[in-house]
Amino acid sequence: MQNKIVVRYMDGSVKKGMTNDFMPNKEVFHLTPMDSPPDTKPAEILIRDLKAVFFVKDFTGNKDYQDNLTADPSKPTVGRKITVVFRDGETLAGTTQGFQHGRAGFFVFPFDAKSNIDRCFVITAATSKISFM
Repeated sequence: MQNKIVVRYMDGSVKKGMTNDFMPNKEVFHLTPMDSPPDTKPAEILIRDLKAVFFVKDFTGNKDYQDNLTADPSKPTVGRKITVVFRDGETLAGTTQGFQHGRAGFFVFPFDAKSNIDRCFVITAATSKISFM
């Protein structure tokens, strides 16, 4: 299955493209840059260099849109409510079922249904604060 992703590195750089081999327990996966010719060789991406892998609805998004960081009390939630603050100051809030201390990363599913982010694989080393609500 091809996933649309936006890869954000610790140094602030960004790559957008498709992946079909991302696994949360692997140290490497491959990304085919968006709009690349069909015969383009995928780039190797090392998890240790990343801030996060954002699985997105589309590549354009809306950079002026601010995700809602609070849960809608009328909607049931699956997993634990979590807030993640990255070292660069960005905040992500949603639910997780996979956070464990000592793991390299974990998925967060944003609260905001209008967010362009379907889910985000957070690299634990790129965070400054992780808290449960």
